Amino acid sequence: MRVASALWALCLTVLLSSCASSPSLMSGTPPAPPAADAYLIGVDDMVQVSVWRNPELGVTAPVRPDGMISVPLVGDVVAGGRTPDDVAKDLQAKLGAYVREPQVTVILTELRSHEYLSRVRVTGAVRQPVSIPYRQGMTVLDAVLAAGGITEFAAPDRSSLHRKTGDSAQAYGVHLDSILNNGDLSTNYKVAPGDVITVPERLL
Repeated sequence: MRVASALWALCLTVLLSSCASSPSLMSGTPPAPPAADAYLIGVDDMVQVSVWRNPELGVTAPVRPDGMISVPLVGDVVAGGRTPDDVAKDLQAKLGAYVREPQVTVILTELRSHEYLSRVRVTGAVRQPVSIPYRQGMTVLDAVLAAGGITEFAAPDRSSLHRKTGDSAQAYGVHLDSILNNGDLSTNYKVAPGDVITVPERLL
């Protein structure tokens, strides 16, 4: 009897310590990932500049290591670290000295810098922990499948999505078993650059 009581007390202590060490999960839905036009242009991104009714002033070029692109008439313009809309407004102001009421459009044709800098990571009880490039519209399920799916030791319904917002990080519960086996997509959140998805192992 004493042995059974001691074992029960030991199990209870382990369980409580496990709960205490686990991160608290936020209720509700994580904030939506940023829209594509909210991205800041990075080095090596391909940028297309178009000037309405002045096709000869258009250019498609990669952003140089100094963050600049070269545009006819204007010369070098800072693109790195700015949004396409900001660059377009800057070019409109500068081209105003040469073209009457210029209408400038700046489009990112290839997000080369974000291919490497903005990644989503999947860790824990998955076949192959991975760090994959973020793609707009990517979901938790997409990322987990890219990691080869879960292992037989996983506790999928205790999975979590970790997202840093400003100076704080939040964790959101993901019912991965319900997503995979029941088609319940209520926690199949869209991921954002920098997200980490963790799939814990089940308690034996």
